[in-house]
Amino acid sequence: MAQEAVTTAPTSDSAYFNGSKEQYVQAMFADIAPRYDLLNDLLSLRMHRRWRRLSVRLAGVTPGQTCLDVCTGTGAFAVDLARAAGTTGRVAGSDFCAPMIRAGFSGLHSASHAPIRMTVGNAESLPFATATFDVVTVGFGIRNVGSIASALSEMSRVTKPGGKIVVLEFTRPENVPAFVTWYLFKFLPWLGGLLSRRDAYNYLPESMKAFVDRHELVRLMQKSGIEDVSVRSLNFGTVCIHIGTRANSAPEARQV
Repeated sequence: MAQEAVTTAPTSDSAYFNGSKEQYVQAMFADIAPRYDLLNDLLSLRMHRRWRRLSVRLAGVTPGQTCLDVCTGTGAFAVDLARAAGTTGRVAGSDFCAPMIRAGFSGLHSASHAPIRMTVGNAESLPFATATFDVVTVGFGIRNVGSIASALSEMSRVTKPGGKIVVLEFTRPENVPAFVTWYLFKFLPWLGGLLSRRDAYNYLPESMKAFVDRHELVRLMQKSGIEDVSVRSLNFGTVCIHIGTRANSAPEARQV
């Protein structure tokens, strides 16, 4: 992927700090950015890499397509999209935390894959024109936005009619073994706290508890103009891939 410059979306402070949750999340990720990818590998036993690659396959990304990863962080999901899109494709990554983007920037370059443009922007007001992308993804980021409905509506808006929208996210587990609950809600925060900022890894299980369940997420996607939503359950039901198709009736264009 050819590496392109980081750009800052023209947006007001209110777009970045839409309430206390956004301020907290931005500060938290800025603080853990230097070790974010390493910790993800350790704490998930590298399974998050398989989940992203599966998401790309389910989305059917093909060479030459244009793709966007929302809440991209260090750009790992964008890299997976770029591999599938090939040298004739184009990929963008957007995140409201500039330190996360900078932390992953050195890993984005590869001449054999699609170029990636990293942009600082809020998921609830994406700095892209309507109906721009063939595939739009978000991986482990939709829990962190101020309004899930607004973020999904924006993802739908920037997707071409007939394009794919993918949400890869932790979900509240349903009838899982006790050891999985123990790992998620006890061991993971403890281990993450030893290796990094403790409250960041307390936030993970708490945000899972507060997040909508998989069925409500389907309904929110449908309300955002996303059709034929299917759900793939992973990791004892603690992770889900929601994937749907942008409805043919595109929303009115918005100036960005």
